[in-house]
Amino acid sequence: MRLIVFAMAIVASLQGCGRRAPEPAVLEQIEAQDAARIAALAAQVVTYPDFGDDDPVEWDRRAPQTYPVHGIDVSRWQTDIDWQQAQRAGVSFAFLKATEGGDVADPMFATHRRGAETAGVPWGAYHYYYFCRSAEEQARWFIRNVPRGASLPHVLDMEWTPKSKTCRLRPHGRDVRREARKFLDLLEAHYGRRPVIYTTVDFFADTGIGTLHDTEFWLRSVAAHPQKTYPGAYWVFWQYSGTGRVPGIEGPVDLNVFRGAPEGWIRWQER
Repeated sequence: MRLIVFAMAIVASLQGCGRRAPEPAVLEQIEAQDAARIAALAAQVVTYPDFGDDDPVEWDRRAPQTYPVHGIDVSRWQTDIDWQQAQRAGVSFAFLKATEGGDVADPMFATHRRGAETAGVPWGAYHYYYFCRSAEEQARWFIRNVPRGASLPHVLDMEWTPKSKTCRLRPHGRDVRREARKFLDLLEAHYGRRPVIYTTVDFFADTGIGTLHDTEFWLRSVAAHPQKTYPGAYWVFWQYSGTGRVPGIEGPVDLNVFRGAPEGWIRWQER
C-alpha cells in the first residue's frame, strides 16, 4: 500500500510539473512489489490459533474460529504476561487499557506496552469513558498517559456504567454521539489516526453510536455472532470471549478477532 501511494504521489508530482508520468508497466511493477511485500508479512502471522475458554460457546452462526487473525485486550488484571509465548501461540494484536475517566491510569499499561513491543505484537491503547467528565478532559488525560508510536489506532471504550461508585449517568444518544466525536477528533489530531470505538450490545442499541460517520467499531458479543446481536452493523474487531485462555497469560483474558484475512490485516495496519 505504501509503495502504491508513493507511486501515485510521484505521478501527481510529475504531472504537475508537466513531465511525463511513469508508464503503466512501471506502476504495475510497483504494485506487484507491494503485493509481494504484503504477502510476505502476512505469511508471518500465526493464524487460526487454538485458544482455550473457561466458558465455551456453541456458536449458532459463524464461529470466531473461522477467522484467521486473533488478538487480546488486557488491563491490570492480567499481570505477568509472557508476550513472546503469547505471540507464538497466535496473539496477533493487543489492545491495552491505558486510562479511564479523567484521573485514572492503568498501572500495568507501560509494562504491557513494553512487553508487546518487545515481542513484536501490534498494540493500541484504550480509554474507558465516564459521562461525568467532558470529552476534552478525558482526551487530554489519555494523551498525557499514552505516548505516540502505537502500531494500531487507539480505542474509545463506551458502555453504560451501572456498577460504578462515582458515575452512573446515561445521557441521551445525541449527547453520547456528540461527546464521542469530540474525543475521536482530539485523538485523531494528536496521533494522526482516528480511534476505533468499542461498545456493547445495549449501549449500541440505546445510543445510536453506530451512526457515527468515518468511525470503525470493535463490538462485544460473547454468545452469538455480531451479525445476530448487531444487525446490519459493520465491525472491524469482534470480542467473542471474556474467559479465554492463552499460553503465556495466567488466568482468563478477553479474546478478539479481526474481520479479514492476514493480507487485509497487514494493509489495515498500514493505512
